[in-house]
Amino acid sequence: MRPDVPAPPAEDPAGRPAVTLRDARLAYGNRVLWDGLDLDITPGEFLAVLGANGSGKTSFLKVLLGLAPLSAGSLTVDGEPARRGHRGIGYVPQQKHFAPDMPLRARDLVGLGVDGHKWGVRLRGRAYRRRVDELLEQVGATPYARIPVGLLSGGEQQRLRIAQALAPNPRVLLCDEPLLSLDLNHQKAVSALVGHQARANGTAVVFVTHEINPILEHVDRVLYLAGGRFTIGTPGEVMTTEVLSKLYGTHVEVLHSNGRIVVVGMPEAVMDGHPEVLPAGEAA
Repeated sequence: MRPDVPAPPAEDPAGRPAVTLRDARLAYGNRVLWDGLDLDITPGEFLAVLGANGSGKTSFLKVLLGLAPLSAGSLTVDGEPARRGHRGIGYVPQQKHFAPDMPLRARDLVGLGVDGHKWGVRLRGRAYRRRVDELLEQVGATPYARIPVGLLSGGEQQRLRIAQALAPNPRVLLCDEPLLSLDLNHQKAVSALVGHQARANGTAVVFVTHEINPILEHVDRVLYLAGGRFTIGTPGEVMTTEVLSKLYGTHVEVLHSNGRIVVVGMPEAVMDGHPEVLPAGEAA
């Protein structure tokens, strides 16, 4: 399937979006991150959230997680108001390596997603072990299930975090820069894993990233945040010279080369953290 043509979303028995924002505004004092945002994220949709550092990408996830309130407007997740600890949401945080001497095994880390929300003594019987085994197999982590997490590669650790996030069978999977510090092969593997989750299980994916190229074949739509403004559309609609130039208020050249998207001439004030951005005059 061409990356600029959305796949049909999975059918939802309740006939409702996984996430709905209406006239949403988020501001910190006089600084507005976005205003007037109307967005439905459907089951099975893969939404990429792009923008420079400080544009509000991680804040967008915090709003969905119920960790930060909207300044105005409304938000529902799975038909309910967003709230902290919503079991309909799975969350993959930014990559942070475990210490080499961390005694926690891979399967123990995944197990925290199965019963980590419970207080007190946990009786981990057959159902618990079976669920952990299913999750490990789902993300291709069975071969290193008993290895301490600190001895695993960054890509292997990210697979475990995804398995942990999938434990409650979430309606929405939020991923905060999950490709940081990963080599290209692991970037592609993690992206494919998340993309498969969206398609196979009807999970709505919100994937915050600086670099669209590793996920391009999986993305249905892009939410691009910049300077208090935003635009939404397919990658083919958003990642163009005309659209990004209008969004940033200055000329930005977008090149499509060998299946990759390269942005040329981004203003220096917003270039930090944009791996796909080249200064004016440089070629991909």
